[in-house]
Amino acid sequence: MAGVTSTWTEPSNTPLALLLLGKGTDPASERGVDCPGDLPAPSDPGLVARARAAKEKLGERVFVLGHHYQRDEVIQFADVTGDSFKLAQQAAARPDAEFIVFCGVHFMAESADILTTPDQKVVLPDLAAGCSMADMAVLGQVETAWEHFQDLGIADEIVPVTYMNSSADIKGFVGRNSGVVCTSSNAKRALTWSFEQGSKVFFLPDQHLGRNTAVLEMGFDLDDCVLYDPHKPQGGLTDQELRDARMILWRGHCSVHGRFTLDSVREVRERVPGVNVLVHPECRHDVVRAADYVGSTEYIIKALEAAPAGSAWAVGTELNLVRRLALAHPDKQIMFLDRAVCYCSTMNRIDLPHLVWALEELVAGRVPNQITVDEKTAREARVALDKMLALP
Repeated sequence: MAGVTSTWTEPSNTPLALLLLGKGTDPASERGVDCPGDLPAPSDPGLVARARAAKEKLGERVFVLGHHYQRDEVIQFADVTGDSFKLAQQAAARPDAEFIVFCGVHFMAESADILTTPDQKVVLPDLAAGCSMADMAVLGQVETAWEHFQDLGIADEIVPVTYMNSSADIKGFVGRNSGVVCTSSNAKRALTWSFEQGSKVFFLPDQHLGRNTAVLEMGFDLDDCVLYDPHKPQGGLTDQELRDARMILWRGHCSVHGRFTLDSVREVRERVPGVNVLVHPECRHDVVRAADYVGSTEYIIKALEAAPAGSAWAVGTELNLVRRLALAHPDKQIMFLDRAVCYCSTMNRIDLPHLVWALEELVAGRVPNQITVDEKTAREARVALDKMLALP
């Protein structure tokens, strides 16, 4: 908007925040995967031109997907931007693209490989772009839980539902046990479908999305939900608790959204009178209850686009997206819900040097960092993914 200055104020930096942004390093704790070959230097002034040139040479052979949490330097080259649900749809809808370059995290690239044709190749510019939430549900642990449900005689009543933020083998487990994948955009639809199939849901791996959807959108009580901890015997639950439960929630969470607290909400309301608090459903239950609006990444974007000029918004989701929205809507006061910086560290692994490297490798006839899912897992996971994509 001409003549309007953005009200965006950058949250305070910390050594950890700089590390997550890629402006600092911690070799003792940082997990990384080096790219083979020559990775361009971040200081290379020609990176934007190189990315543009490589993409133009590849033409329609390449299709670049960019998650909303990606850095601005990367998202500018995405053919489509979106949340995990939208990007899953877009991956399935581009059968003519030879290469799908996924600027997101590993589980998203796995889903793209499952949904695309065998001739298509999915590339993740940095193999270190994983997801801590997805890592919280390990197949062996999930199968042990399911065996316990079978021993109790309740497995036949349970429909497994996994959030998109899970590994391909967890999606495969759900597929072979007649379940469905969901995202934050369609979690209510997925749960509604599931309760038409059975009387209980086993929800993986994000406890907060499962609880918030069941209680706040479907009218369940908190007592209908139990938390299964894979690190405790029998999940830390009694047999009767499992028999009585309608929602069996896996003990997992998002490391970014889990940082927002009830104190964050109270502090911003005291500091900014009349502020609207808008949060993602991966946030804790008390935070979601205290917020004015709750919704997926796409919901957050649309809500801010439709908000009246002059309104104030404190947004509880990943910082790259919040900053981008604040700069895109300078007529509104858009701020980060927390005072401290909070990036998704693995989303930030994919930077412009990695994207340039991946595109130039494709131009040279080499396929870097290809993500492939074995045929059996892909077939079983596709069952659950197709059910998600077919939800009304």
